[in-house]
Amino acid sequence: MSGFVASELRLFPQSPQFEGQFSGVEPSFLFNPEFRYRSDDRQTQGVFIPFLRLSGRDDQRTHFDIREAYVATRAGDWDFLAGLNNVFWGVAESRHLVNIINQTDAIEDTDEEDKLGQPMINIGVQKDWGRVDFFVLPGFRERPFPRTEGRLRGGLVVDDDLATFESRAENTHIDFAGRYSHVLGDWDIGVSLFHGLSREPRFQLSADGTRLAPRYDKITQLGVDLQYTIEAWLWKFEGIAREGHTDAFAAIVGGFEYTFFQVAESDADIGLLAEVHLDGRDEDRDPPTIFDNDLFIGSRLALNDVDDTQALIGAVIDAEDGSLSLFLEAERRIGDSWKIEAEARLLGNIDDKNTLAPFKRDSFLNFRLSRFF
Repeated sequence: MSGFVASELRLFPQSPQFEGQFSGVEPSFLFNPEFRYRSDDRQTQGVFIPFLRLSGRDDQRTHFDIREAYVATRAGDWDFLAGLNNVFWGVAESRHLVNIINQTDAIEDTDEEDKLGQPMINIGVQKDWGRVDFFVLPGFRERPFPRTEGRLRGGLVVDDDLATFESRAENTHIDFAGRYSHVLGDWDIGVSLFHGLSREPRFQLSADGTRLAPRYDKITQLGVDLQYTIEAWLWKFEGIAREGHTDAFAAIVGGFEYTFFQVAESDADIGLLAEVHLDGRDEDRDPPTIFDNDLFIGSRLALNDVDDTQALIGAVIDAEDGSLSLFLEAERRIGDSWKIEAEARLLGNIDDKNTLAPFKRDSFLNFRLSRFF
């Protein structure tokens, strides 16, 4: 048994943009234990990872989820897993285009890094020529959204009760996915295929015009992720081609990370990052995205000290209208069991037609103190 408990303070310096939203500070409490079992021959394991957040200001952000709960076993080159699991695909820093298995937990954060547990059966095989994974995904999970009092929402609340699905099976639809991955010299290669309900909903106006109804389409998505490592350089690329919303479209994110090691004869490393985003979806009819034509630049600091002090700062700049989204993430251990984390997400020069316009008063600072066990 391991995991952590944490207390968190999220501060919104600006007053809310929409009626009903809370203002000021949101305190919350997190509980994220992990229970793991492994057999004596180390071929079978069981995992159970629940997650609980209690918010002092936002009832919708008070929520419980089971992030992982599965049994997995290995037989020679083959792996078998059944249960709820979190699967990550991707290499880019600022956006993970190919990462499609799990639904985003949109009330946790805005960076799409927090995911809900997905029911699945996963069969994988590892050979000299690479690894192949096949997924059967029974049971679709809808994306949770902030309600009336929540921050980081649009002018119209997304009503989960109005959700519609292209599939007649609705949220009992069975999705399928597969991925091939391999390391060839300095190249990390991944090719994936997904067929099922989109994790990104479109939005339709409710009959009375007061709410938004999410619409989950059946899609087919081909994804490619590549990483090339040469000395201090990491060159990264993710690309997708998707059909099923309105017209088919493609999207890419690509760039590099260059690391300066042991700067000024210290133990610290500094990385420089830059990535370009292009997305061909129809802004009016397809699921919305802020990464339609944008540039990401950032820097990563790792002090490599005993307390594992790290920081990441970056900015996403819209190449068309100059809208700017800044973020800063920093963390440091305190002793053997404690960690302090700070996060800032700041929005500036937001154009009224930009996808970020509903959030232009939702810049925030976040502080977390965690106790690990």
